[in-house]
Amino acid sequence: MIELIVIDVDGTLTDGKVYYSNSGEELKAFNIKDGLMIKSWNILGKKSAIITGRVSDIVEKRARELDITYVYQGVKNKKEILENILQKEGLNHLQVAVVGDDMNDLSMMMLVEESFAVNDANPYVLSKVKHILTKRGGYGAVAEMIEILMKKNGIYNQFIELWEK
Repeated sequence: MIELIVIDVDGTLTDGKVYYSNSGEELKAFNIKDGLMIKSWNILGKKSAIITGRVSDIVEKRARELDITYVYQGVKNKKEILENILQKEGLNHLQVAVVGDDMNDLSMMMLVEESFAVNDANPYVLSKVKHILTKRGGYGAVAEMIEILMKKNGIYNQFIELWEK
């Protein structure tokens, strides 16, 4: 059963574009559907992590809003960070799902059984993952992954019950 989801940011949680205001402030757009599913995953007692190569205050803020368990930014070796999380949580590679879009996500995708890529991911990454999502990065791909995992883990009905109360 999957206990931890690991999510890349740029190109996965976002459309991969970086916007700058006239004052130099960095802007990113996050999909609300992704946010609802991440929050629900956490409410259901599961854990989540962001492991990203870039550093942004916006990512930290979004992660707090969604109660994401682990946030690592400015990461060069994503696999090493994921291995540290697994050790800390006492999890193995069969209990983790990773979603990403580019070559810097590949090392952690290859570490786990349940690897996902957004459908506009790097072609080489697409050739290496177990699941190719139907949605692009920033357009609900993470929500799609979580729904697949909830159904596979038999907790989708619990998710529905969260919102039918």
